[in-house]
Amino acid sequence: MHCPFCRHPDSRVIDSRTSDDGLSIRRRRQCPECGRRFSTTETASLTVIKRSGVVEPFSREKVMSGVRKACQGRPVTEADLAILAQRVEESVRSAGIAQFEANEIGLAILPHLRELDEVAYLRFASVYQAFESLSDFDSAIAELRAHPRTGSMPSVDEPASIQNPQE
Repeated sequence: MHCPFCRHPDSRVIDSRTSDDGLSIRRRRQCPECGRRFSTTETASLTVIKRSGVVEPFSREKVMSGVRKACQGRPVTEADLAILAQRVEESVRSAGIAQFEANEIGLAILPHLRELDEVAYLRFASVYQAFESLSDFDSAIAELRAHPRTGSMPSVDEPASIQNPQE
């Protein structure tokens, strides 16, 4: 890590702590050249492989914008969408894999959206899972009735929809 003060190419880690959200590590460093201290925040990068084969960084904003369309006209706030996007990212990160296909992100969205708003869940699922007939909707509604939501989004500790292929 380059020193931001003297540009020396090395530094020594003095202290490391996990951030409050648990998604990054804050490190306190000291430059051996000038002796000044500075902090860095480190996160593991997540990348998404789109259907076209293009690879791009994971974006909470893209999760929010995709879900926002399904939530149009529903009692869902921007804060709710931000929490949902954070929980989706946490689910994805908990799988321990750095690169995901776009459809896996969609699968990770579904359980969180279901707990947030069942109508928005049906809208998102109907597009994401390419419902073709009323029977597809009937099946999804029957599943919702068979397993009613708990009234709050699942906790971060609940299993993610994405499975680690190494298991």
